[in-house]
Amino acid sequence: MSDIMSYLFETNAIKFCEENKPFWYTSGKIGPYFINTHFVYGSEKEAVEFLSFIDECLADKQSLPAKVFERSLSQYKNNAIYRDVIDTMKQYIEENINVSEIDYVSGGERRDWFFSNIIAHLLNKPHISIYKDLSTVVSDSNFSSSEAIKDLSGKKVLHIADLITVASSYIRAWLPAIRNLGGTVAWSCVVVDRMQGGSEKIEAEGVKAFSLVKVDSSLFNKALEMGIINENQVKMLNGFYSDPDETMKNFLIKHPEFLENALKSDEKTRKRAQLLVDGNLYGLN
Repeated sequence: MSDIMSYLFETNAIKFCEENKPFWYTSGKIGPYFINTHFVYGSEKEAVEFLSFIDECLADKQSLPAKVFERSLSQYKNNAIYRDVIDTMKQYIEENINVSEIDYVSGGERRDWFFSNIIAHLLNKPHISIYKDLSTVVSDSNFSSSEAIKDLSGKKVLHIADLITVASSYIRAWLPAIRNLGGTVAWSCVVVDRMQGGSEKIEAEGVKAFSLVKVDSSLFNKALEMGIINENQVKMLNGFYSDPDETMKNFLIKHPEFLENALKSDEKTRKRAQLLVDGNLYGLN
């Protein structure tokens, strides 16, 4: 899957922080990288535009799947990076899952749809669009018709996602939405596994988890080989992979000015830094 790794770097889907300048996450925690898997749609600009298009379509849940599919199919035909990522995922699924056992392919609002509907089409399986409110719409593999689902009794579903972190979306929405209809999410395939326990969580729920890329030392070494990061950055990345909280806690202890400066920074950074302080997220208080 080294080509997929290269695409993640080429499209800035993975961004590593500068040395001693970790990113602020929305949770108030800090870390050495950001992942926007959907950028492998071709580029950051194209991915952001597609996401905005999806937002515009959300008002009509029944017509959305066909509109999203039409746009992603056009991109699949015209963008080499996106096409190669999708083709690699399709081949990986065929090598690891008995496709004849898959009754449906599903994807959740919104970034999953960058990948799930094209995969459903290429596997010739009906597609289930799952919305954040747990409502669902099923489309045929060509997305020529879409309708609400009433029953999935005994049916097995392959869920396609851009990314898995701690599996909060799976546990909160994607798995319950299918279970509420009597179906089972039997498999999950994601482009990137952040290796933060999400795969283990869904496996405990009976879902077989697959991923094209794992955020671990092999990814960091690839970035080092390509000259994207240096040895000191790799050291922080490997520490974060092994124990994110302890690594970031030690960084803050060694660099107290980082938090002090953040609390005096722009509004977005200041709010995130305040979350860290108020929640005592690293046990520093």
